[in-house]
Amino acid sequence: MLLPIRVNIEPRRTPYANYVLIAVNIVIFLLQFTIHPQTGQLAFRPWVSDFMLVPRISPWWTFVTYAFLHHDFWHILFNMFFLYLFGKNVNDKLGNLAYAVFYICGAVFSGLGHALLHAAAPVPTLGASGAVAAVTGAYLVLFPQSLLTIIYWFFFIGTIQVPAMYFIALKMIFLDNILARGRSSIAYDAHLAGYAFGIGVTLLMLATRLVSTNQLDLWAMIKRWNRRRRYRDVVADGYDPFSGTGRGRSVEAGDGPKAFAEKQRDADVRDLRSAISRRFDERNLAAAADLYIQLMNVDSDQVLPRQHLLDVANQLASDQRASEAARAYGQFLAHYGSYEHAGQVELMLGILYCRYLHRPQDAVKHLQRAAERLSDPTQIQMCRDELAKLES
Repeated sequence: MLLPIRVNIEPRRTPYANYVLIAVNIVIFLLQFTIHPQTGQLAFRPWVSDFMLVPRISPWWTFVTYAFLHHDFWHILFNMFFLYLFGKNVNDKLGNLAYAVFYICGAVFSGLGHALLHAAAPVPTLGASGAVAAVTGAYLVLFPQSLLTIIYWFFFIGTIQVPAMYFIALKMIFLDNILARGRSSIAYDAHLAGYAFGIGVTLLMLATRLVSTNQLDLWAMIKRWNRRRRYRDVVADGYDPFSGTGRGRSVEAGDGPKAFAEKQRDADVRDLRSAISRRFDERNLAAAADLYIQLMNVDSDQVLPRQHLLDVANQLASDQRASEAARAYGQFLAHYGSYEHAGQVELMLGILYCRYLHRPQDAVKHLQRAAERLSDPTQIQMCRDELAKLES
């Protein structure tokens, strides 16, 4: 069992529309039920059936009203939980009015998808799942690299963090609605129509600038992929973009080979630096560290701000990525060597070279520098102990 319980980003503004939608769903749910006079159990009130969606039979307005009805407590609980989890940030991005319209349109589109595919079996349908799927699809497009905290329980219980794009696409869409089509009481096709609406419409809004794009959303990722694809096409068949020699496809008019390569690199650098900055704003150091490695692969001369670079180096060290951490610490010392705590960085770099990278000469050099600059007795003793190990 896998259940997302938290996202690592918070809306900048209060998502009023999302709260109103949740409240309306809850109020209508409470109004749906009455006590059956004969059985004494909860039962739908008579008016509820008039607002369910029945393919080929029910009137047009039921393509909206069905999404505000729910079968039981667990049905509304899970729908409203996922709407709260993913909807608040989508609400923040779209604005209150646009988000409310998007939600209603997602409900209508998912209802249409279900009705078209199940016209031969007009079974009453209700629930906000299709609209929530549309919101979840929008979240995938707008925040694909955000981290979801997932609780899992099989033989034991624990939590992991997974990028939203992979969890939503693989678990919620593919596994839950394509592979696991078992229970006939679940409107799988309404869910899939909702996801298709959310993903497709949100990509369209980003592409047409109806919604502001940034370097972290799915549209920006697609554009970066396309630029790299074009670059690979240019250098295909032995073409050298720096010298302009060799066989291969020609570059676009107005772009010399060197200019094309430089523009490609500069665009990637801008994208990566913006993404790193956003990750720090989200306090997602693990993702920032991964992006830093990509940045170094594109242009090793790029330097992050002092604290960002130190945080990235510390994150890589804590992730036991010794060679990448050593590279980051080395870059830090090369550019910020006068930093007041540079001695601690020298010590960290010496330990990495000594214990993990097996480069004793580099380890001795940095440990000796650390011993000269450190003031904390514990750190000085640690430095001496490492030097003693190397000399023995």
